[in-house]
Amino acid sequence: MAGYRVGVDIGGTFTDIVLLADDGRVHTRKVSSSVDDYARAIVEGLAQLFEELGLAGEQIAEVRHGTTVASNAILEHKGARTGLITTKGFRDVLEIRNLRMPRLYDIGWTKPPPLVERFLRVVVDERVAADGEIIRPLDPADAERAVRELLDKDVQAIAVCLLNCFANPAHERLVKTVLERLVPDLPVSISAEVLPEIKEYERTSSTVINAYVMPIVARYLARLEADLAARGVRAPLLIMQSSGGLMSAKAAAAKPMHIIESGPAGGVVGAHALARASGITNVITFDMGGTTAKAGVIERGAFSRALEYQVGGGIMTGSRLLTGAGYLLKVPAIDLAEVGAGGGSIVRLDAGGSLLVGPESAGALPGPVCYDRGGDEPTITDASLILGYINPDYLVGGELKLNAGLARSTFEGKIAAPLKLSLERAAYGAHLIASANMIRAIRAVSIERGRDPRDFVLCAFGGNGPVFACAMARELGMRRVLIPPAPGLFSAFGLLYAEVEHHYARTFRRLLRRVDRDALAHAWDELAEEARRQLAAEGFAADQIRIRRSASLHYQGQSFDLTLPVAGGPLDPAAIAALEEAFGQEHERTYGHRAGPEEPVELTEIRLIAQGIPERPLRPKALTIDSGAVPDAALGPRQAYFGPETGWRETPVLRRSDLSSPRVGPLIIEEYDATAVVAPEAHAALDAFGNILIRL
Repeated sequence: MAGYRVGVDIGGTFTDIVLLADDGRVHTRKVSSSVDDYARAIVEGLAQLFEELGLAGEQIAEVRHGTTVASNAILEHKGARTGLITTKGFRDVLEIRNLRMPRLYDIGWTKPPPLVERFLRVVVDERVAADGEIIRPLDPADAERAVRELLDKDVQAIAVCLLNCFANPAHERLVKTVLERLVPDLPVSISAEVLPEIKEYERTSSTVINAYVMPIVARYLARLEADLAARGVRAPLLIMQSSGGLMSAKAAAAKPMHIIESGPAGGVVGAHALARASGITNVITFDMGGTTAKAGVIERGAFSRALEYQVGGGIMTGSRLLTGAGYLLKVPAIDLAEVGAGGGSIVRLDAGGSLLVGPESAGALPGPVCYDRGGDEPTITDASLILGYINPDYLVGGELKLNAGLARSTFEGKIAAPLKLSLERAAYGAHLIASANMIRAIRAVSIERGRDPRDFVLCAFGGNGPVFACAMARELGMRRVLIPPAPGLFSAFGLLYAEVEHHYARTFRRLLRRVDRDALAHAWDELAEEARRQLAAEGFAADQIRIRRSASLHYQGQSFDLTLPVAGGPLDPAAIAALEEAFGQEHERTYGHRAGPEEPVELTEIRLIAQGIPERPLRPKALTIDSGAVPDAALGPRQAYFGPETGWRETPVLRRSDLSSPRVGPLIIEEYDATAVVAPEAHAALDAFGNILIRL
C-alpha cells in the first residue's frame, strides 16, 4: 500500500492541498479557504481527495502545513491579551520603537498601536550591564509582585524582556521560576530563550509577538491535529517556518514567531528544489495569488534570507531604510518583497480620475465580480477574463464558473465609461498597472540589492503568476520564464521539498581581527550542541544532522549587518581572513562600495542552521501529476487582447503536455489550478522536469 505525504498551504482566497505518493504520483485539490475556521477547509479538502482516490488516513505518512493563522492574529489584532514584564525605565520601548518611519515626510503617519497596551506593561527594579555584570539584583518579591499585578488584569500570556539579559539571563530565569510556581499553565515567552540577541526594541518586539500568538497557534494546531485524527490521519504534523525550514507542531506552538510568514516560504523552497534539479543557479521567484504578489531571489543555488522583517506593515518592498510600518520580528525569514496586487485586487478610479489597482482585495468572499457571489467592485481577475486570458468555464477545473457578462458590465460602468475608453483598453490598462506594481517587488529583491534581473530566470507560480510573467519579464529585460508543474498550488507543492530546520543565534560582538578564536569556536560548539539535542528529540540520528555556520558582520560604527556563511573546520587565521574578505565582497555587491583594509570589520552575531536530513530523498526521481485532465471543451482557440499595438489575436489554447513539441506564442496553457499566457513571438516548450520554459 503506497504511502503519501501531504502539503497544505492556506491563502487568502484558496486552500491548496497536494498529495505526493512514494512512487512520484501527485494529486492536487484547490478549495475555498474557510476564513472562520481554517482547519475545516483542510480536512474537507483531504476528505474529498480520500474519497476520489480510495485512500485511508493510515496511508498518510506526514502532513506539512503552511499557515497564515499567526500573521492573521497580528493583522487583525486578535491575539491573546498579553502582559509584559520589563526593566524599570524601559516600559515604553514598544511605543518608542527604533524611530524608523516608512514615509519620511508624512507628518500624518501614525504608528501602529502596540500589541501590549501600557497598563499591561509592568516593570521590575533590576539592572544588568551590557557585559553581563549584575549591577542591581532582582528581588524575588519584586518579581512576584509584577507577576501578580498582571494576573490580576486577566492576561492570557506573559512576555518577559529585561535589559541586557542576552548577556546574563539570571533575572529572566528568576521571573520564569515565579511564573512556573504561580501559573504553570500560562503561556510564557522569555526573551533569553526566544531571542538571546542584542538590541532592546527588536528583542522586546519579537518576544511580545511570540507571546501574543502562542495561545492562538497552540489552539489551532491542537484542533487541526484532532480533526485530522478524526479522519484517521495520525501522521506527524510539520509546520513551515518563515525561514523555509520545517518544525514540529509542538515546536511551532512553543515558538510561533518562527511561522508568522509561513505560507509564502513554500513556493521559494519548491523553486529552489526545481532550479537545483534543472541546473539553474540564479532564479527570481514570482508568486501571485488572490491578494498579494511576492518576489524572492535564489542566487548561486541558495535562497536569500532576511534576519528581521515587519509584520503587518503593508507593502514589504524590502527597503533597508523605509521600515517601521509594522511590528518588527527579528527571526530569519526568506527575503521576500511583497505588493498588494493579486487576482482579487480591486480596480478603481481615484478622486482625480486616475486608474488604481489594489492594495485592497475582494478576497475569497465576496471575491471578484465574475465569481457572482455579491462582489460589485471590478478586480484584476475580471480584467483577465475580459482580455480573454482565463476561461470562464474552466477555473479550478471547472468547479468555479465565472459570470463573464457581469464582469464586463461592471467594468464598463465603473472603469471604462468614466475613462472614455473601450472595454479592452480599460482592462488592459488595469493589467499594465498591476504589472508595474508587481515589478516593484522584483526590483526590490534584485536591482535594489545590487543584482541585475537579466542574469536571472523568472519562476512564476501562484494562481495568477503565469498570466503576468511574460509581460513582466520582457519589461525587466529577462530572457527566460519558468512555470513549474501545478503552478497554482506550488506553495503547497514546495512544502514537500522542505527539510526540518532550526535556527540558532547569539550575540558575540568582537572586532574580527582581534577575536579570541577559541572563545568563538566554543560559542559555536554550544549552539551546535543545543541543535543536536533538539533534532535528536525529533527523531534524527547523529548522521542525519547537518549543521551550517554563518556570521553577521558590519564595518565598525555601521547599523546594518550582512550575514555570510562560515566554512566548517578550524577557525585559524586563514579562515578569519577569508571571512573578512568575503564580507568586503558582499558589501560591495550589495551597496556598491567597500572600505579600505584599514577599516575594522566587527563581528556582531554568530548563527547556526541545523537541518534534519530524512532517510529517503524528498524528491522522487520522476513526478506524475494528476490534477485532472483538461477537457476538450476547455481547449481550442479564443480571442485574447495583447495591447493596442498587437490588438486581439486568435490564440491557441493548449494543455501543458502539448508543449512536448516547442510552440511559438501567443499561447494560452490551461491547467486545473492556473492559466499561463505565452506572449506573442515567445517560444515555449517543456523541459525534462515538466516545467514550461519560455524564451523571450
